[in-house]
Amino acid sequence: MRKMGVGIQLYTLRNEMEQDFRGTLRKLAELGYEGVEFAGYGGIPAEEMKSLLQELGLQAIGSHVSLQALQSDLQQEIDYLTTIGAKYMICPYVNQEDRRDAEDWKRRFAFFQEVGTEARKQGIIFSYHNHEFEFESRIGETSVFDALYEATSPEAVQVEMDVCWVQFAGQDPLVYIPKYAGRLPLLHLKDFTRNEDGSMKTLELGQGDVDLPAVLQASSDAGVEWLIVEQDVCQNPPLESVANSLNWVERHYLNFI
Repeated sequence: MRKMGVGIQLYTLRNEMEQDFRGTLRKLAELGYEGVEFAGYGGIPAEEMKSLLQELGLQAIGSHVSLQALQSDLQQEIDYLTTIGAKYMICPYVNQEDRRDAEDWKRRFAFFQEVGTEARKQGIIFSYHNHEFEFESRIGETSVFDALYEATSPEAVQVEMDVCWVQFAGQDPLVYIPKYAGRLPLLHLKDFTRNEDGSMKTLELGQGDVDLPAVLQASSDAGVEWLIVEQDVCQNPPLESVANSLNWVERHYLNFI
């Protein structure tokens, strides 16, 4: 199996980050995470963040940047990522009012192509992170997920695949990972089961329904660069949960490369 970086999506620790941004980063470095994917910067200036990451030995993978920020502050977002040495800028979500119908989606696709083209000129790679609705909504006979990547170029728009949401939508991550091989640098490594009402219950790695060992192998084969641990809602204290998930990664992946 290929060597892939192991990072953490900081949204998992949003409450801890709000209380002590620097201290929480330090704890993640001590746990052994190699990289971090931001979901906000805690008001820390870019140069200060760069120094902090260097001190802790953490790689800035990239950041989740809202559609609204991409529309209003694109250059500011690119500049921050460039300063901290990050490679990826990811749109994490499209609000319901921005995706009412196929025409709305087509406008989003065109905008993502523009954003990704400009970002690439400046050394940043733009990606899109999925939920379930991109598989449930369709443009003609094609899911919005597939339509997005048909409508945009690989140079402009890459894939950040969330395997939980793929499976929650009734699709097979082991089909979708190889389908986007070569365009899939980032993968959210997550696990889940369903609550009694059918909603998603995110779990520590290895405790849910996702065939994670097979996902690891498929990710390696597809050229994934970063495995990014995320747990939307933790049943244990979040730092305990991300430590347990990293232990699972060590047992099932890091010990075999």
